[in-house]
Amino acid sequence: MPKIALNFEDGVTRFIDAMAGETVADAAYRSQINIPMDCRDGACGTCKCQWESGQFEMDDYIEDALSDQEAEAGKVLTCCMIAATDCVINVPALSEMCVRTVMADIHAEVVALNRLSPSTLSFTLASDQIRAMHFLPGQYVNLQVPGTDQTRAYSFSSLVQEDRGAVSFLIRVVPDGVMSSWLVNDAKPGDTMTLRGPFGSFYLRDVKRPLLMLAGGTGLAPFLAMLEKLERDGCPQPVHLIYGVTNDGDLVEMDKLEDFAARIDNFSFTACAANPDAEYPVKGFVTHHMDDGVLHNGDLDIYLCGPPPMVDAVNGFMADKGIKPVNFYYEKFASS
Repeated sequence: MPKIALNFEDGVTRFIDAMAGETVADAAYRSQINIPMDCRDGACGTCKCQWESGQFEMDDYIEDALSDQEAEAGKVLTCCMIAATDCVINVPALSEMCVRTVMADIHAEVVALNRLSPSTLSFTLASDQIRAMHFLPGQYVNLQVPGTDQTRAYSFSSLVQEDRGAVSFLIRVVPDGVMSSWLVNDAKPGDTMTLRGPFGSFYLRDVKRPLLMLAGGTGLAPFLAMLEKLERDGCPQPVHLIYGVTNDGDLVEMDKLEDFAARIDNFSFTACAANPDAEYPVKGFVTHHMDDGVLHNGDLDIYLCGPPPMVDAVNGFMADKGIKPVNFYYEKFASS
């Protein structure tokens, strides 16, 4: 049974199952999601959405509802679209206008806490609810700080480990940060946390051309989940990750990257430290390592996750080089 990811304009993602021969619009309605539509038979174009990935067939429709040019650009009519495989679709509407159910809280138990360095820690949550959870690698959830009404957004750093219903996170330890303080000083295995999601439009699309992944500090987290998916599904295109940090202590999960490089065909990575006094031998910012060999004359997709100055620096670098990638997806984050 194909699983459909519906991404809404406000960053909310909902997953639905489509039965054999069922249109995406009907599957959504059965799941209490009303994709905007009027005719239900390919005549009006109201249910037009943007296809991102997956294979499908289209029932008959009229050109006034969907032109040939729109179809070539990936537009689909969900009232005519029948998924053959798992698909990702962008819905040009806010989730609150379409979703008839409230996103439920997910409760999970802390099963692992690892202080990877003075500046970074990872933790793992597990529960039966997580085992049933679906998200796209690169997305995030809002995690509630236990004992408070405050939440913090963190990207998944793994796919769901189905054998134990677990997911992992990689976060920066922020001095006096509300979540950091709880995780460092109070959290212990067996504690319960509440999360809600998934959210976000930063996620791995179908790989159709070379990929360049740019990670700043704990912006590495979503790429670890993406690399898990590439390892699981295979990747025919070259993928290069540039992982930039400030100091030696910020450089973590190198063993995982080495393992991915050994197991994923065409994957390579470079790590670098910006502090000239760092012991790590490769110095500089990520832009110092974006040479012609990884830029493919602009015929590539770039994914970037890091602090706002890093996003601005990469944009400026690409403009100065006169290179415009086919797609540039990025996620800015701030410490909290």
